[in-house]
Amino acid sequence: MQRGKKYRAHKEKVDSTKFFSIDKAVELAKSTSYTKFDGTLEIATKVNYKSLQNIRGTISLPHGTGKKIRVLVFCKGDKQNDAKAAGADFVGDTDLIEKVAGGWTDFDACVATPDMMKDVGKLGPILGRKGLMPKPKAGTVTTDVAKAVNELKAGRIEYRPDKGGVVHLGVGKVSFDNTKLIENIRTVVQTLMRDKPSDAKGEYLKTFSISPTMGVGVKVDVKELVNTSI
Repeated sequence: MQRGKKYRAHKEKVDSTKFFSIDKAVELAKSTSYTKFDGTLEIATKVNYKSLQNIRGTISLPHGTGKKIRVLVFCKGDKQNDAKAAGADFVGDTDLIEKVAGGWTDFDACVATPDMMKDVGKLGPILGRKGLMPKPKAGTVTTDVAKAVNELKAGRIEYRPDKGGVVHLGVGKVSFDNTKLIENIRTVVQTLMRDKPSDAKGEYLKTFSISPTMGVGVKVDVKELVNTSI
């Protein structure tokens, strides 16, 4: 793929043959960002495990992602008051189900109480395609809707690898100070290592890189990162 002049100019700042400490990698990646808007700093790490479908979970970033998360909650009765008080952006039951069934998906996260899942499950073709289907393991099928909303608003994110075994996550805005970004990244590493399957063999995280929304990817010394994070 042909890269533009801005990318090529910024690429000269990074030695693609080297692996950097997390501190230096964050500094370099931020310096290559060339968006006019406040871009996101993203990580990509390849996990070493045969059954990729079993690798998934949630991560609570201590400093959030910097993105305003629009949360929808499917619930009834008093739970609707709890969800609204916690700051949910959209709250309802059959009315919201009908709206989503019509193709509306202007939200970033979805929570549902267990009693709603029979009907919410029918939205699978719409919510599933966008990764928005509530799931018990992700804490988004719950009776404690206030807790779920608070955690999502505070920066709890879901992770799962793609078909190539790579986990992609946004870990904050380029405008974040380096310390906050590094703490978010170390939290990602800690969570991935904590959730590592018990039968995983060898090095679990094979590669690790950081890049801005538009900018140059920087390779991280993954062994050093893991050893200094856990």
